[in-house]
Amino acid sequence: MNEPFILTVSYQGSEHEFKARFERWGYTHRIAVLIDEETLIFEPDEEGSYRVLGNSTTPISLMQAIAQKLCALQD
Repeated sequence: MNEPFILTVSYQGSEHEFKARFERWGYTHRIAVLIDEETLIFEPDEEGSYRVLGNSTTPISLMQAIAQKLCALQD
C-alpha cells in the first residue's frame, strides 16, 4: 500500500511542496520524498523522529525540516 501525497514544508521563509509516498516495510514504514530529481528515504528512528537513509546532496537543514514535518503528521 504505497500512498502518494504532497508534503508541504516551511523552509527558509517559504512553503515548499514535495511529492512523497508512504511505503510499508514489515512492522514499520518508510516515506520516500522526491526533492528535485533525488528521492530521499525517511524512516522512523528509536526516538520517534525520522532519519534519512543514505547520502544526499540535499541541504541538511531541508532534510531536518522534512523530518520535523513528518513527525508533526503523526500527532
